[in-house]
Amino acid sequence: MGRGFLSLGLLFCVGGLLAEPKMDLYDFANAVPADLVEHREASTSWEGRGRFRVRLEPKGMWPGITLKAPDGKWDVSDYDKVSVQLRNIGKSMINVGFRFDNPGANGSQHCLQEFIMLEAGERRVLTMKINRKSTPTVKLFGMRGYPAEIGGSTGAGKTVEPDNIICFLLFGHAPKEAMEFEVERVWVHGEFAGKKLTQKFTEENFFPFIDTFGQFIHRDWPGKLHGAKDFPVRIQEEAVDLAKYPGPEGWNKWGGWVAGPSFEATGFFRTLKHEGKWWLVDPDGKLFFSHGIDCVGLEGTTPLDDRDHWFQDFPGKLPEFQDCFAKQWHVVNGYYKGKQPKLFNFARANLRRKYGETWQETAANLAHKRLRSWGMNTIGNWSDRFIWGMKKTPYFVTIGSRAKILEGSTGYWGKFADVFDPSFAEGIRKSMEGQRGVTVDDPWCIGYFVNNELSWGDDKSLALASLQSPPEQAAKIEFVRQLRNKYVEIGKLNAVWGTEHASWDALLASREAPNPEKAAEDLRAFYAAFADRYFRVIKEEIKAVAPNQLYAGCRFAWVNPVVAAMSARHCDIVSYNLYRRDVANFKLPDGLDAPVIIGEFHFGALDRGMFHTGLVATESQEDRANHYKAYVESVLANPTFVGCHWFKYMDEPTTGRGLDEENYQIGFLDIVDTPYPETIAASREVGYGMYEFRFGKKQGK
Repeated sequence: MGRGFLSLGLLFCVGGLLAEPKMDLYDFANAVPADLVEHREASTSWEGRGRFRVRLEPKGMWPGITLKAPDGKWDVSDYDKVSVQLRNIGKSMINVGFRFDNPGANGSQHCLQEFIMLEAGERRVLTMKINRKSTPTVKLFGMRGYPAEIGGSTGAGKTVEPDNIICFLLFGHAPKEAMEFEVERVWVHGEFAGKKLTQKFTEENFFPFIDTFGQFIHRDWPGKLHGAKDFPVRIQEEAVDLAKYPGPEGWNKWGGWVAGPSFEATGFFRTLKHEGKWWLVDPDGKLFFSHGIDCVGLEGTTPLDDRDHWFQDFPGKLPEFQDCFAKQWHVVNGYYKGKQPKLFNFARANLRRKYGETWQETAANLAHKRLRSWGMNTIGNWSDRFIWGMKKTPYFVTIGSRAKILEGSTGYWGKFADVFDPSFAEGIRKSMEGQRGVTVDDPWCIGYFVNNELSWGDDKSLALASLQSPPEQAAKIEFVRQLRNKYVEIGKLNAVWGTEHASWDALLASREAPNPEKAAEDLRAFYAAFADRYFRVIKEEIKAVAPNQLYAGCRFAWVNPVVAAMSARHCDIVSYNLYRRDVANFKLPDGLDAPVIIGEFHFGALDRGMFHTGLVATESQEDRANHYKAYVESVLANPTFVGCHWFKYMDEPTTGRGLDEENYQIGFLDIVDTPYPETIAASREVGYGMYEFRFGKKQGK
């Protein structure tokens, strides 16, 4: 079809089974016509059937190629996934991006995108689910995912219109050396399940759609709670399960490895590199790998404003649930941005109904018992103080601060702090003073995360943001001071930057950004100074109060090599949130050697009544469990890591959380406190034998 390189895979029967439907977009049986490929700091060649060779040069931020649909567009509406098969023909590991585009795609909208790491010589397939834009038959809001029953979008992340795919891209991100790989095939496959779904709901018959427990009404699934009468049965079933799996026999009270080598017992957690692998060492001197979970507690609040008709038998009308209400003071994005909606905590209400008047103490004790049974030894970030304060399971806590913001900065979660303003150090100091008598010198406290997923940008961004800030901004004053020391005369700076500032005061008053290429050397120098000060000040303030706890970094989501290097210089542990299929090929940039912990990862599926998979989608609970095991094993096999923490303990609210509308199926527990047995079985399998696995002696529960 088209020009001889687009072929259609038809449905056919083999041995009585219906084969997966598929359609090749490019099989590279023939050379690609020149008018169908675009190059950006790249070159291509056809080396024979199934061998389309790509070379990306180490120039710019996004070198890559675009391959266009030969007939103007592809209609992939009938298919569920898109895949590309690649082979790294270079001598170094590479990270290749794959993007699937509608018209107007920009990397954030109207496209699907994912990366794949390839070792030298490695051949792998990258597969993305075709998440499609929705045309719902019922108006809902304040959620990331919506019910498929009304034509809602349920996929993770970005979406496309599947009937109008115009091209796909293959690219690198700021490579330091040339990337060479071959593209062997690009195809769509799997039947889109939505084809079989009858959209039977309208505004008239859809509401209410959330039951008294916070569950979706118009669907049934294994584990759905059908009434409060089910709670005693589930309590007994879990008690039997926990008795059968009390936890690994080879762990000490901290969760350290009893049979492993012994080291100096300092009474607190510390890091150690042993036989080429980074580890934590527990207070008794035994090797410790941090296998944990975030948000262990009572999180589960969802907005109520403008939603009165959504809920059936709303429990908030009863006096015993009045402590389940709250207010969302800050909203990052979505329908409630700029508002402060009233919230209700279905998770809290369900725990009260399940465990009675002593629900809080019962649930807290059970959390420790569960984690041990699940092969976990760490309570991760944002967990309930009442739970980690029981001192039964090692834990991390998060430290925040109030500081003057850098006005010229931007970021998904908000503007950056001005690290040169005195309020920055003062804020950290005040937060740490609040930890005295709580976590400071507590041997169960491994350490502190400070901030989360900051928008570090590229290696010039925060310097540009400083220049675009008002003249009283401390960071800007410091930057201008450094420039004045270097150039002395404003004319010399103007000559380099191509600017026309009349004086140093005029530069301070200006909020215009210079040409980033002409000013690159100075911008990069100040950016490095900014990043260095961020980590150095935090470490100094933490260690001044809590010298026995570890500084575990800022949980990178977006990072560049400069920031990674500064983090490795000052942090006891560098932290990343890594939402990937696995981390087997993860390495710190530029040969850095430091212990790393994963602060967040997760997988989700849509077969248990939820509307969104979270950031990494899987097909089912069984598939989610398989992904969990493979991911944690890839962490254990990587000598850089000292642990990984799943995000999070309980599913997010079905109708979205107030902060940012997330309603992901990412818990070890659902909203009614019922464990997901498939994922827990996987956690036990990998957790019970994790020390032997890391030492090359595979052993499970």
